[in-house]
Amino acid sequence: MSKFYFFLLYFLVFINFSAKSQKKTLKAKSITENITIDGKIAEEVWKTNTEVATNFIMFEPDNGKPISENKKTDVKVLYDNDAIYISAILYDNEPEKIQREITNRDVFGVSDHFSVFINGFNDGQQDFRFYVSAAGVQMDCVATKDNEDFSWDGIWDSKVAITDFGWVVEMKIPYAALRFSNTKNQTWGLNFMREIKRDVQKYTWNHVDTKIGAVIAQAGTLEGIENIKTATRLFLIPYTSAYYQEDDFASDRTFKAGLDIKYGINDSFTLDAILVPDFGQTKFDNAILNLEPFEQKLEENRPFFTEGTNLFNLGNLFYSRRIGGAPITEPGILSNEEITNYPSKVDLINAVKISGRTENGLGIGFLNALTEKTYATILNTDTNESRKEVIEPLTNYNILVFDQRFRQNSSISFINTNTTRNGSFRDANVSALLFDLSTKANSYNLYGDFKYSSINDIEDYNGFKTGLNFAKTSGRYRYLFTAKYLSKNYDINDLGIIFYNNYHGASANVSYRILNPTKLFNRFKIEQELNFESQNTTGKTQEAWYKTVLKANTLNNHYIEFAVVANPLDNFDFYEPRNYGSYVYIPKRVSSYLGIESNRNHALTIDATISGAKFDEDGRVNYGFAIRPKYRFNDKLSLEYTLDYIHKKNDRGWVAFDNSDIIFAQRNREIAQHDFTGKYALNNKMTLNLTARYYWSYSENDKFFTLQNNGYLAQNDNYSLNKNRNFNSWNFDFSYSWWFAPGSELSILYRNYAQDSSRNVEKNINTNLKNVFDSNMTNILSISLRYFIDYNRVKNKF
Repeated sequence: MSKFYFFLLYFLVFINFSAKSQKKTLKAKSITENITIDGKIAEEVWKTNTEVATNFIMFEPDNGKPISENKKTDVKVLYDNDAIYISAILYDNEPEKIQREITNRDVFGVSDHFSVFINGFNDGQQDFRFYVSAAGVQMDCVATKDNEDFSWDGIWDSKVAITDFGWVVEMKIPYAALRFSNTKNQTWGLNFMREIKRDVQKYTWNHVDTKIGAVIAQAGTLEGIENIKTATRLFLIPYTSAYYQEDDFASDRTFKAGLDIKYGINDSFTLDAILVPDFGQTKFDNAILNLEPFEQKLEENRPFFTEGTNLFNLGNLFYSRRIGGAPITEPGILSNEEITNYPSKVDLINAVKISGRTENGLGIGFLNALTEKTYATILNTDTNESRKEVIEPLTNYNILVFDQRFRQNSSISFINTNTTRNGSFRDANVSALLFDLSTKANSYNLYGDFKYSSINDIEDYNGFKTGLNFAKTSGRYRYLFTAKYLSKNYDINDLGIIFYNNYHGASANVSYRILNPTKLFNRFKIEQELNFESQNTTGKTQEAWYKTVLKANTLNNHYIEFAVVANPLDNFDFYEPRNYGSYVYIPKRVSSYLGIESNRNHALTIDATISGAKFDEDGRVNYGFAIRPKYRFNDKLSLEYTLDYIHKKNDRGWVAFDNSDIIFAQRNREIAQHDFTGKYALNNKMTLNLTARYYWSYSENDKFFTLQNNGYLAQNDNYSLNKNRNFNSWNFDFSYSWWFAPGSELSILYRNYAQDSSRNVEKNINTNLKNVFDSNMTNILSISLRYFIDYNRVKNKF
């Protein structure tokens, strides 16, 4: 009898495991009648469709646990020649507890969510993901193995309804928002996800095993879509905008109009073009006191360069802020001349991109942008006459990408970037070959690259970079080993961004994680990492550290992260001296941080981090903290404040050149940034948003040094120039946004900003605020209207 029970138990476990590991299949039903997206699911065709996706399984925290009967979720799919239609009934035995904060688009907030993940090529490597919250707010992204790109915004429709048994979702996703092959019988990768926010739980239709790193490859399949005759994918987005700007010296009124075009070359490839671009309402850049040897890396906020650019970001060769960024040269001036106008950026004339993927898995991307010739104005102080000098010629930027995917989890890619400037200015070309190979079970991964740069300038030069990485990507224990080499002249900075070259290095990372909750944690992970880098020319150590990181989610859904980083070896910085061939000694040090994030379901949440670093140098320490309280008054109104503070005591850095000497200073630095944000949602299409930022930083030099040839500093009592810095920056945005139709938005923005910089250090916060508000404050009021036009709808009306 005992053998029988053992066999029965084994059989039940085997059946349960097979059910969870097997790919589920759902069949879509063809329809000819119209579906009204109203959240009611009232059409008869919904009721007669017997194909139901159900029996959801927990993704996190308790991976593999079936959903309870009182949270049952049923999903159906219909289709016609225009779109697929999705209905979801999400049962909840406590519907009054369903979370439904109203947020801006692509902001998840404290809400329950339902989502559908669609892979039109069923290649296991890229999803189009569509989310809707219980408040009716849409979120969408393009997901790849390592990234979710929420800057992509598809045009689709959805409605939700709260009921006495839970909530209901109805969605229409046009084929224009997807990419798929032109085969007669479609087979798509498909998964559904449900998030129950109050319990901090996520469930998927097809089981996603967290022991395996590859999520997209674990989707189910959608079958039944046959013989669809998709309409022409042509969308026009005309816009018009008006600006009024004033400062202490002048005022100006500007009117702009332009057009964005999206054209579906076929079901797989899309052309995007922007004519007469207007980026006047994009988010402001966070200005800082930058004392580093490198430029400040800025975020991209222009929609054209953030939406659907995953192909162009392969290999990390594309830094889109190069296009329309700062001019590349400064004019040469005589002793009796001064620069009276130097534009901070170059205007974009137009840009176009084509991207898509064939049914055989070959992704092709092409991006082209053209920026205009830009001049600086120079005044002769003796004659009072002005002249102009070119600081950026007419410039053409190109990116070409081929990305071949195969075996549901692997790829080989070729990328080329090219920058061609008119005339005798600098040109650049960079090519790269990438490979990313995973085993059939997604347990191990081998990836690497070879990149080659070629610069045509006064003196031409070439360089290369290569790397190889091997990783175990499944199970509780995982590891990653990497090695890389960058030559002295490797340079991608004309269309990409890189700070360090001329070194080789290796690293090793080992981690352990729990896959299901324990008595203490919902999730827990510990990482150990070693990293070593050596400069090629001198053989000196550039980086050497050991790091331990702990990450945990408690049973109360609070998040904790702790890290310790030890730099046990003396190393040298080859960039801080700002002179090729020079380097400066960096002492041994140890640093650490502790961060906590409270449960997001609470009305009041607090995030806090403390950090510190101790150098093996007398009195040299860094310490800082960040605190971010947020209060959610109700589902419509929330306010958030962040204070980020850093103090660097007895810091050392470059300050000047004195003839042939390189001058360093010992200095004290403080950095304080205050951010205040507020959101009031009138409904799920209309919001008021407030963003304010005040940044203050100073650098006060205590004593000066001369850099020696061996990399060490010798005190210099003769240098006495004032190289102190005090910097203030203020930004304020108050906006109204109304998505009055799919893809169509009316926005009104009031913005003001100012900066104040001085050699006199001021440590009083009130005085600093007064100084920045008394400086030349710029005020801008703008209104912008964008309207989405579907060519097919217009055509059918005539």
